[in-house]
Amino acid sequence: MTARTALVLGATGGIGNAVAQRLRQDGWTVRALHRDPGRVARDGDGFAWMRGDAMKPADVTAAAAGASLLVHAVNPPGYRDWDRLVLPMLDASIAAAGTAEARLLLPGNVYVYGRDAGPNPGDDAPQTARTAKGRIRIAMEAHLRDSGVRSLILRAGDFFGPRTTANSWFSTALVRPGRPVRRVLDPGTPGIGHQWAYLPDVAEAMVRLAAREAELPRFATFSMDGHWDPDGRQMIAAIVRAVGAPVRVRRFPWALLPLAAPFWPLAREIREMRYLWREPIRMRNDRLVQVLGAEPHTPLDRAVRETLAGLGCLEGEDDRSVTARPRARA
Repeated sequence: MTARTALVLGATGGIGNAVAQRLRQDGWTVRALHRDPGRVARDGDGFAWMRGDAMKPADVTAAAAGASLLVHAVNPPGYRDWDRLVLPMLDASIAAAGTAEARLLLPGNVYVYGRDAGPNPGDDAPQTARTAKGRIRIAMEAHLRDSGVRSLILRAGDFFGPRTTANSWFSTALVRPGRPVRRVLDPGTPGIGHQWAYLPDVAEAMVRLAAREAELPRFATFSMDGHWDPDGRQMIAAIVRAVGAPVRVRRFPWALLPLAAPFWPLAREIREMRYLWREPIRMRNDRLVQVLGAEPHTPLDRAVRETLAGLGCLEGEDDRSVTARPRARA
């Protein structure tokens, strides 16, 4: 088994790409699986692209041969058919990790926690979410735990970062990728806090944890604090500062989601997640700090500016200005 080879599923996505790049910086050989590598491979990305389908256990197992880390950061496009596709995709990765005797790393989130987890759930808080996404996330973690493969789950708040995908609140509601920021849709409730996670910080924490393989239990779970917006106004204020011009703030049209549901299947699931914008749920990072000493943390203004630049939302800046900057470490 090669000690420094990782297979990344979802290397074209936000968290998958961030982890893959960070692994490369640490000297790992990074393999990336995709059904059409020629379409997505970028000159100089440093990844060993492999043709295969994340839904097919044989493809994932072949790509993972000799790897010591398998990063499962892949989701169905647009979160379509989650209930039908997510668990089979994860089971394919579990089978591959078991065959390769690799650690399986799964990006987690707050969806596993419902209202009864309390305002500050720890890593062992009860998982009783009643939303569709929450139930699927709980099932994913249960599959990993019950599989017996060496697993690592890092839960974090809502993602934002230079390569944030359309599945993120930041790039779906707050801003429009590829367009200057003229308005922000605010899904929050005034005075209610919300937890965010900057993708490069999440990747940094994941890679640091993976480097401590010998110290991790067979089934390891951690949570990040990330960027806590205590009153629901700080993220928007940071966007305004980065733009340097007036920005209109409008309420997210929650009331229209039931009308959109027949034409937009995701509308129902988005509506179910509204409780995260109505109640302050801030995951604790005690265990992460205990292992790493400190949580990787990029200051909010810098993180937001790099995110907007990477998304093409700042006039005169693009993602090249982001990747050239050194990454802050805690």
